[in-house]
Amino acid sequence: MGASTITMAKALNNGLRAAMERDPKVLVMGEDVGKLGGVFRITDGLAKDFGEQRVLDTPLAESGIIGTAVGLAIRGYRPVCEIQFDGFVFPGYDQIVSQLAKLHYRSQGRVLMPVVVRIPFGGGIGAVEHHSESPEALFAHVPGLKVVACGNPVDAYWMIQQAIECDDPVIFFEPKRRYWEKAELDESDRTVVLPLFRARVLRSGSHATLAGYGPVIRTCLDAAAAASSSHGQSPIELEVIDLRTLSPLDLAPVYDSVRRTGRLVVVSEAPSEVSVAAEVAAKVQQHCFYSLEAPVLRVTGFDTPYPPSGCEQDYIPDLDRILEAVDRSLAW
Repeated sequence: MGASTITMAKALNNGLRAAMERDPKVLVMGEDVGKLGGVFRITDGLAKDFGEQRVLDTPLAESGIIGTAVGLAIRGYRPVCEIQFDGFVFPGYDQIVSQLAKLHYRSQGRVLMPVVVRIPFGGGIGAVEHHSESPEALFAHVPGLKVVACGNPVDAYWMIQQAIECDDPVIFFEPKRRYWEKAELDESDRTVVLPLFRARVLRSGSHATLAGYGPVIRTCLDAAAAASSSHGQSPIELEVIDLRTLSPLDLAPVYDSVRRTGRLVVVSEAPSEVSVAAEVAAKVQQHCFYSLEAPVLRVTGFDTPYPPSGCEQDYIPDLDRILEAVDRSLAW
């Protein structure tokens, strides 16, 4: 199979299909995932090809979706639960934190919980609160859960399959405003595949490091390209790192980068208080203290509820806010 241009939405669909073809114990379940194919059409065609016994339309009850998945996992299945929007996950949060995250530990390893909870997250689609939020820190804080976020179609295709194969529960965040962005994907080329819980250096640079995940990765790459091609000024070369895994964090590539550049800007759509960005900043200050030429800076969403759609472009970190933070870091 050769390379083809594919959207992130289609890459996720193909990844789910590949996992279901390999393992008959893989099930997909959620609100409107069957006949409709999901609100973002990520599961489009799966019910037709695999049947209603493996692609299950559920009631509008996230606690029921997660609770059913826990029971299925105990019986040896590998459920993939779709939560329609980020803000809809909270009715199921008790089941995730109290049961899904703890049963393996509680059973002294005798019970596996190979459950994937897919959550479209972030803003940028002109929607209101409960449809545009970034709750990843609430899950990364919980022992027993693995938390990852894909940032491009190639990673989306491979990471969803790796998450399904994982014997631990994985909270799988998908940047909804990037669903329709395209990239070249060769489904037979495994040279591009990293282990699931590893960060990736996307662009090399020497002046400062940008680290982010999910929807802001494209923004970071655009900022790095703009800084490098600055007209009338000396180009600034920014190293860009996609964290990919939020729990466990893989910060070795970030440490290596910061020891060379001396500067770090962490980018995220989530509010900054007690966030993944805050944890990255704290650990880099601890491990790279003598290499830092400036404090670690954060470019994030604001510590307010998500705004009305007409204001969201002022809330979401953009190229200008990232480059302004880079300038402040370089001027320190």
